Amino acid sequence: MAGQSVLPGRDEERAALARAVDGLCAGNGAVLDLAADPGLGKTSLLHLLARTAAERGATVLRARADGPAAKPYQVFRDALENGDHRPDTAAPPWDTGDDRDLLRALRDRCADPAGTVLLLDDFHHCDPASARLTERLLGDPPPDRLLLVLAHRPRQTPPALLAALDAAKQTGAVLRVEPAPLTTAAVAALLPAAALFPDADEHRAERLRAASGGNPRILHLLLAAGPDPDRWPERTDAAAGPLLRAAAPLLAELDTLPAAVADVLAAAAVLGEPFRLGDVARVAGERTDRTADALAELARADLVRSLGPGGDLAFRHPVLGRLVHHRLNPGLRLNAHRRALALLEARGAPAAARARHAEQLLLGGAPAEALPVLVEGAAEVVVRSPATAARWLRAALESAPADTHDTRTRVGLALDRCRALTAAGRLEQARALGHEILRTPGGLPEPLDVQALAVCVGVERLLGRYAEADAMARTVVDRLPRPLPAPLPAATADLVLDYGLLHAVRGTAAEVRALAHEGAAAASAAPGGDGTALRVLAAFCDSYAGDFALAEPEIERCGRLVDARPDTVADRAPDVLALLGCAELYVERFTDAHRHLSRGLATASGGAHKHSAVNHLLGLSILDQWAGRLDRAQRHAREAERLGTEIGAPDVVGLAMAMRASALLWAAPRRRTAEVLALAEQGLRHTVPGTGWWAGSAVGLLAQARLVGGDPAACLRTLLEESGGEDLHLLQPAAHPSLFALMTTAALLCGDLDTARRGARAADAAAERLGRPSFQQSQADRAAAAMAFVEGDPARAAELALRAARTLRGLRMPVQYAWTVIAAAPVLAQAHGNAAALGELDEALDAARGCGALRLCEDGARVRAALTTGGPGGSPVDPVPDPSEPAALLSALLSAREREVAELAADGLPSRRIAERLVLSPRTVDTHLGSIYRKLGVSSRSALARLLHGPGDPAGRDPIR
Repeated sequence: MAGQSVLPGRDEERAALARAVDGLCAGNGAVLDLAADPGLGKTSLLHLLARTAAERGATVLRARADGPAAKPYQVFRDALENGDHRPDTAAPPWDTGDDRDLLRALRDRCADPAGTVLLLDDFHHCDPASARLTERLLGDPPPDRLLLVLAHRPRQTPPALLAALDAAKQTGAVLRVEPAPLTTAAVAALLPAAALFPDADEHRAERLRAASGGNPRILHLLLAAGPDPDRWPERTDAAAGPLLRAAAPLLAELDTLPAAVADVLAAAAVLGEPFRLGDVARVAGERTDRTADALAELARADLVRSLGPGGDLAFRHPVLGRLVHHRLNPGLRLNAHRRALALLEARGAPAAARARHAEQLLLGGAPAEALPVLVEGAAEVVVRSPATAARWLRAALESAPADTHDTRTRVGLALDRCRALTAAGRLEQARALGHEILRTPGGLPEPLDVQALAVCVGVERLLGRYAEADAMARTVVDRLPRPLPAPLPAATADLVLDYGLLHAVRGTAAEVRALAHEGAAAASAAPGGDGTALRVLAAFCDSYAGDFALAEPEIERCGRLVDARPDTVADRAPDVLALLGCAELYVERFTDAHRHLSRGLATASGGAHKHSAVNHLLGLSILDQWAGRLDRAQRHAREAERLGTEIGAPDVVGLAMAMRASALLWAAPRRRTAEVLALAEQGLRHTVPGTGWWAGSAVGLLAQARLVGGDPAACLRTLLEESGGEDLHLLQPAAHPSLFALMTTAALLCGDLDTARRGARAADAAAERLGRPSFQQSQADRAAAAMAFVEGDPARAAELALRAARTLRGLRMPVQYAWTVIAAAPVLAQAHGNAAALGELDEALDAARGCGALRLCEDGARVRAALTTGGPGGSPVDPVPDPSEPAALLSALLSAREREVAELAADGLPSRRIAERLVLSPRTVDTHLGSIYRKLGVSSRSALARLLHGPGDPAGRDPIR
């Protein structure tokens, strides 16, 4: 692995080793206990220690224990006789093995004035005499010039030796170094060259860390097995060669097992995890007592571990089971899988559990008994593991008799595989297979023809080929009998749903609205008929169009239907939950929207349904931003951006960038405005221009970012040029009030009163059409307040602004609430006096501080400073005068204690002196400083000093951490 020699993630361990060598050079002998599970890097640390000690002039002796069957004192003899000792040092005089004589020889041999380092690796395998000698060594002070290093696996180390090490550690005679599993950052440092998308490597590193348990050796094997940890350990046969080469140390460990024990281990590998004693005995064809003895030996070797009191067992890591399985003789493996399949069939196990064994039988040439199991197993796992379902279905298709004339069966299997490939995110493969199905010689019988078209329409939509998807769907949709037949055939219902999803992402939901309603009614007509998916689609179309009166009761009913069903509803659960959550978001049922989008995201997990996952992530990002969870909003947007890059969806990437910029707009200090605007502009450029939902949403977000960022002309230009003109007809009607409010504010700042008036009237009319939902009405009220102020009616402006603010606070939208009050503070001062305005402003600042909205904290501090000094403080259009007093900034952003710490730190006092002055602990001071840096957008004391005292402040020249 790249960079392995530098031992990333091992800073603490390297520092401990360096301290041990420093102590040795100072004449202080010690015993160093290097204890960790296999593969965590003990040997690499020994190499580092040996190199460091040798560079300091010490003699380095090393040996590796061979096991309990070795000769007495074997590991010590090997180290002292065969070490790289100096020529003038005589070999020790061995006798019959008495501990005292060996200890004397050890002391004589380790009398080098520069010190001696004795490195004993794999010490858990030491012979009994060496263990006894070590216990005795631990009971006496170590020689002054000796550093004895014992590297071992605690699970396999003799209990008496472990007890002696623990006792010596309590007295300070032993230094213990325990390498921990690697962090995500350390794993990322070991990966090959960075991917095209920066966050992709971080995500991949986290998946690899989780799959490997942070174990460097296992990580090395996973990288050898293939680049996609989502597929490990499900399928690694294609990587058997590289995997086995990389696993040489583990294989050497397995090769030492007695034949009977190795057979039991092989039976466990065939069964897969978890496994039990009785099942292993049956698959191995061995007596239960002998199997129990073998498993006990495997547990002592730490190859097998207990999972708890239930009797379940597992390998030390799943990679061990895969390695054992790879090396099995093909004939023996086939027979073992046949026995395992028979065992599970007799037990009535689900097909998904049996399919793993059926797949092996299929590879061994036994399709008759394997095919039905594979097909049934694929149907069971397609929702949670579509890649596995696709693989099983491919095996079934390839192994079916070539002369079969059952077209329906073969096409049905191919369609199922196409759906599984789509859910797994392998869209190009799904598209190729779908088009191959459509080209079936002689055509497709009903209803397979409609099913095939529905599948292909869905794939084309996900690939962003909207025109192709629309043309395909219309070949059937335009020929559907109207009214639709009731009950609606399942194939037709699928096609209507995919057609509706296409228009949802194109921003043309109105075109399919009537069809969705008719389809929902037809699908629900039969007794027990399930039209839930189409009912959700129809409700979404209504809400998108702004027909909230029709949409709201149906959305509530759909929510109850979906909540009563399991996640595996049809295999469209992610799509249905995404549609429902977005519809609820439009009609401002925010709690329900969050619940359904979170559930949908959990359903579309584990590397599957990535295209659905991005919709849930984007919806959650909006909700989190409105709820003031700005960090979480950015994380969700980043994850959507990463997934969009992985699946090749530029629209998704663009909207995710715009959403991240929208959250960052509030969370970042004002000095980062240019960076935020650049991100939002880049997001819009990624989306495909036109009427799509992606581009339309990005336009609104960019317009807001430009307004809040101080460029109202660009905001107005964005709205007018990218949305079809002043009527904004290319943007979603459900958001029109807030968009017209943006237009009003931007026009006022540009001095365009006519456009501002039209915008304010349009905002109110749009809110009226929607039924005046709370959030959208608050935005219309904001626009009206701004117009009232400009037209000379501060009392009316204050009334409208306070009404909007109360509404937003009631909706628990702290960012929007704080923004509204900060903008309205000057007019509140004119209408009700400075004291009342400051009271409202302080509450808004508390809300802004609570959600980390640094921009609003800064803006509020400036407005507060202006009002406190008797100035006008701006207007509800532009509340932010340029000058800002540091004292006002501190007052707005920081707590009283944080202000005290900040002022002292800016004066150059170190943490210890600040702690003494404020009667705090230094750690508490550092905690306060971390919070201060985050809130003020600085990263050091020097930057803090420059912020509070100006760039020439002497305290700013010497950063004190």
